[in-house]
Amino acid sequence: MDWLQRMNQALDYIERHLEDDVSIEEAARAAWSSAFHFHRLFHMVTGLTVTEYIRRRRLTLAAQELASTQARVVDVALKYGYDSPESFAKAFRRLHGIAPSEARNPGVRLKAFPRMEFQLTLKGVHAMDYRIVEREAFHVIGKVLDTTCRDGANLREIPAFWSAGFADGWIARLESLAGRMAMGICMPMVPGQEDLSYMIAVEAGPEMAGDEWTGYTVPAQTWAVFTAVGPLPGSIQDVFRRIFQEWFPSTSYEHAHAPELEVYLDGDSSSPDYRCEVWIPIEKK
Repeated sequence: MDWLQRMNQALDYIERHLEDDVSIEEAARAAWSSAFHFHRLFHMVTGLTVTEYIRRRRLTLAAQELASTQARVVDVALKYGYDSPESFAKAFRRLHGIAPSEARNPGVRLKAFPRMEFQLTLKGVHAMDYRIVEREAFHVIGKVLDTTCRDGANLREIPAFWSAGFADGWIARLESLAGRMAMGICMPMVPGQEDLSYMIAVEAGPEMAGDEWTGYTVPAQTWAVFTAVGPLPGSIQDVFRRIFQEWFPSTSYEHAHAPELEVYLDGDSSSPDYRCEVWIPIEKK
């Protein structure tokens, strides 16, 4: 059974449970995957977290029901997983731009997000070189950004975090303290949630943390290491997409529930020839 069929089985499970509890663990089991790998793969392939996809599908069905029946708003809210009419109305307005009670108005415009289906597309024209690295645990110090995957906020906020760090001078101080270049560390997300933490850090002992820096221990791990070539942040974001859209589905590995590393090398990061590395934690399926 290939990964396309497994991912579509997970979508089948989600669709069957839109009117009750959707378990990310059960959806992942339908995809023959760990919950974390399923959540990360889904997000990188579709651009949506599983949670956001479920939210959009439920609000699509809720709008259709309100527009075509006399069901009460409170009943529809409860049916599609909202604890109160207020939380339902807030989510409904965010997606459709109107209050739930307005969905019955003649000629009103509603948004529809149809069920997704994973399909085969021809990719992999360009080879993806990688190497497997075993590394013991190591300690880092740096600063942490709390962000979210919702609406792609992380793709905007993380580059802004780097820009602010260079402008304020704390990245230079951090690198000078440790005598090495800063790396990016994307902390593992909780399956089913959209928030994540991102750290700009250098490898250094905990005794160097002081009052300014946060310390963190990167666990011992097996990594698949890929090279990104081109100006930042586009080149590294593109490599991340290719890893999840092309590399993972074609290998016997899945994402381990551990941090992802962005290892930056000397050079002009705006140059078309700039090189850096993406370290992805892996384990056998």
